[in-house]
Order: sequence, then structure tokens, then C-alpha cells
Amino acid sequence: MQPLKSPVKFETKPKPTGIASGGFGKAFSAYSAADSTQPLLLAGDALQVLKDLPADSVDFVMTSPPYWGKREYENGGIGLELDYREYVQNLVAICAEVKRVLKPTGSFWLNLGDSYAGKGLVGVPWRVAFALTDSQGWTLRNSVIWNKLKGGMDNSKDRLANVHEPLFHFVKQPKGYFYDADAIRSKPREAQIVNGAVVSATGVSGVRYKRQLELSTGLSLDEKRNALDGLEKILGDVAAGKLSDFRMVIRGQQRTTHSDSEKLSGRAKELRDKGFYFLKYHPNGSKPGDVWDIIPEDTQGRSTHFAPYPVDLCRRPLLATCPVGGIALDPFCGTGTTLYAARSLGRKSVGIDISTSYLELARNRCDALL
Repeated sequence: MQPLKSPVKFETKPKPTGIASGGFGKAFSAYSAADSTQPLLLAGDALQVLKDLPADSVDFVMTSPPYWGKREYENGGIGLELDYREYVQNLVAICAEVKRVLKPTGSFWLNLGDSYAGKGLVGVPWRVAFALTDSQGWTLRNSVIWNKLKGGMDNSKDRLANVHEPLFHFVKQPKGYFYDADAIRSKPREAQIVNGAVVSATGVSGVRYKRQLELSTGLSLDEKRNALDGLEKILGDVAAGKLSDFRMVIRGQQRTTHSDSEKLSGRAKELRDKGFYFLKYHPNGSKPGDVWDIIPEDTQGRSTHFAPYPVDLCRRPLLATCPVGGIALDPFCGTGTTLYAARSLGRKSVGIDISTSYLELARNRCDALL
């Protein structure tokens, strides 16, 4: 990997209290053994600081690095490269250290915005994502679309406004990583008993399905009996709170979900063999989809820091993939949004930034949670 062309510059003013500017590994070890959720703040270049941290030591990483060619951040650093290829190389080198310090059970969430060069959209986020999967062996589990609902000032007259950014979820291993889906489910509506009959959260009582089974010419008598027995059991599970809702697919009445090919779809094979199947909805509610409507941050020191990366963008990743008692890391922490979200959820966190001014703002933000 090629180094930055411009030398990294460090501030010469005294380091604020509570921000480590050396001995990073020692500071991390002491912090990880302590009980406090006050973030550990490390001042320095992300690549060099990460190299000093122990391997397999953090549970969760989430960051939004400086975007390529967008603005000159305090003290220089990544994002100022003359060519986007060099930016991708430098960011990928840092991600290699992220992978080293991340536990095998950990997750890495990366938010990147794109940039234009010569009127063309470069595709920086996906260039980085492909480099991480192809050259470093990361597994990409999700590409979330962060719909910002509103964009910045856009005076262009020959293209659409840009109002979304990707948020990538990477893991070191395809199986066995920590994931708590129940922590991010939406609360389901509850089933009711109406005139002695069970009615699901969305009004499914089973009456229509029973009628379809009775009139079906595509099911044998045995298949009809089995289907009716299965329907009664499902309604009992809804009444007992074991399911929040369900749908029934009957041969000849509803089309197979996803695919009609029995080679590609287990559902299609089940429909062929049994004549019916059920879609069961989790009693704790549904998981979020991969499009998140979240307004950018507008209130945290916009006169000194311009990143729109919001606290709400961090909450779902933290709840789902950082265990209680785990340590979160942000190698480009800026004013501490990831750290703030982690502390508000009872997680320990470590922030790295080249700017001690930003780290001081991060410390003050997190102190306000006391």
C-alpha cells in the first residue's frame, strides 16, 4: 500500500486532559480492564495508532472516514489524495489493521460517501468494498442505504441531487459472529380474540384459508386434513403469543414466494410435497430492512465539524452487533458520534482521530451523558 503523499501533520499545542497521544497499546489494555464507559480517546494517525493496539481486542468497529476530495480536514490526513485510487489504497490499508484488532466474532460497519471527478461519479464506496472482500477476505453481510431525506446545497443543473450513502456491514468470518436480531426488531401489533376467533395483528383469522381449503381441487383429502390441522396449530401459536402473524400459501390458490422452481426454492418443494406451507412472523416483531431513513446531524458543532454522520445511524449496528460489555472502536471518530451512541447504550468505546480539537469535542459530548 502506498503512503499518503502529504506528510501527516500533528498539532503542537498541549494535549487536552484525558486524550492519549502515545503508548496506545498500554492505554488500551488499561481501559479494557476498567469498568468505565467513558470513551478512551487516542490522538494520532489512524494507521499508526491501530498498529499499536492488540489483535482480536475489540468487538465492534463503526466509522465514517473523511470522504475523498470533499474538504480539507484539520491536520490533513486521508481524503486529500490527488487521485481516488490512492485514497482507496490508503483506506484499505487502514481496514487491514481494523481486521487485525477486531475479534473473530466482531463486525465492521463502514459509512462512505461518493465523489465526482471530471463530471463523473467515481464509485468510491463500492471500490473500497470490493477491495476489502477481494484482497482482505472480509465478508460483506449487508449494504444499507442511508436515505438522508435531504441533501446539502446542490446547484447542478444536469443531474439529480445526492441524498443517500451506503453503510456496509463486514464480518471477519461468514458464520459465528455476534448478532442480536431481537435487539433491533420493531414491536409487533398484538393478536386479538374477536367473537371467540383468533385474529392476527394484521387481521388474519384463518376463515378465508379454511374456505379456500374446503373448495380446493388441487389438494387431496389427506392434504386438506393436514392443512386444516396445521392452520389450527398456527392460530393457536398466534393466540399464545408464539407468533405475531402468519400467511398461508396453498397449492393452486396463492403463488409461491420468491421462486416457483423446486431446484431453487425449498418453499416450492414444500408446496409440491405437502400442498401448503406457512410464512411465520417473529413474535418480537420484524427486523429493519436495508433502507434507513435518517436525517443527517445538524446540531453538533457545525461551525467546527461538518460531517453529517448522525447518532441514530449508529444505534442499530451497536445494538445488533456489539454485545453488552463489548468495546466499540471508531478509527476516524471526529467529534465522537459513534462513541456517544456507544456510551448511551452502555458500551465501552475507543476513538482515534488526528485532531485533538475534535477529540476534545468528543470528550465533552460524552461527558454530557453523565
